Amino acid sequence: MVSAQQLATLAPLAGLSPERLAELAGMAVVERGQRGSDPLKDKLQAPQSMFLLEGELLLAFEGGGTLVLVGGSEETRQAINRQKQRIVRSKAITDVDLIAVDDDVLDILTTWDQVAASADGSTMARAVRSDARLITGAFSLGNLRSGAFAQLPVAHIDELLKRFVRVKTARGEAVIREGDEGDYYYVVESGRFQVERLVGGAKVVLAELKSGDAFGEEALVSEAKRNATVIALGDGELLRLDRKDFNVLLREPLLRRMSFDEAAEKVRRGALWLDVRYPSEYQYDKLPGAINVPLAEVRNMFEVLDRSKEYVAYCQSGRRSAAAAFLFAQRGFKVWLLEGGLRTVEKSV
Repeated sequence: MVSAQQLATLAPLAGLSPERLAELAGMAVVERGQRGSDPLKDKLQAPQSMFLLEGELLLAFEGGGTLVLVGGSEETRQAINRQKQRIVRSKAITDVDLIAVDDDVLDILTTWDQVAASADGSTMARAVRSDARLITGAFSLGNLRSGAFAQLPVAHIDELLKRFVRVKTARGEAVIREGDEGDYYYVVESGRFQVERLVGGAKVVLAELKSGDAFGEEALVSEAKRNATVIALGDGELLRLDRKDFNVLLREPLLRRMSFDEAAEKVRRGALWLDVRYPSEYQYDKLPGAINVPLAEVRNMFEVLDRSKEYVAYCQSGRRSAAAAFLFAQRGFKVWLLEGGLRTVEKSV
């Protein structure tokens, strides 16, 4: 297994904090190549950056010319499969150890780190680079790759870090209450929080939230009242974003809207309709082939729906489907929103 110290010697990662490097070390893959083999075979065009950790490796270039690399030297601080000259093959002169890091991961980490480093010294920016709680929680690599922050335009990162506010919570405190107006979006930094709802006068526990989880978005996206209460199970800390900043920095980048004609064409090419209304509404006038996932059940479907598929969410007006589309997009699903809901379908027909 590669260590954080070894990753710190690589040029693209040299500026990352020890905490971020430790997180990446758990994901990086060490590949061993035997003497005489071609360890870069089938990897030259792969979306990975390969670094020589130990051993000696011969590179042969298109048009002639060779280069011998020695692990630990200055030349191996850069990805060996990103040479200016096109590599046609390689040969391990000795047994070699290579580190493989996904290019997507490299790009995400360096982007966030560099933006945070230049964010005018804001407290949140400094914390994102060095606070272990944030690095492994709200701003973990997993959240940056497939969470709400994954689709955040780079130009918005700086503003987001400036506008998040840290809020401490005490055990038993109600952060939001069912029936209240939506005012803030929250991300759990530390602690545990319970989501509950009144059903027929009885309290029903819906979920338990932990570090890195987000809540409060449904009321903001659908412009409705809170549909659940969130209680702190112990002392904790939250990152809070007000409605205006949430709409500008997170909601709109994640909501990809489509007209009915565009959506119908996408479905014709293999996407699926996602009806987020109540079953009674769904049965009455569902679109052909639509899957029924009521808004209240969206979180239960994160591990059920096929992430390789594309979806177009709809409801009657577009309010509920906007909330559902945001929730799915926040978890990395490819979901589009039918602008205006079924009302636009009726007009199109």
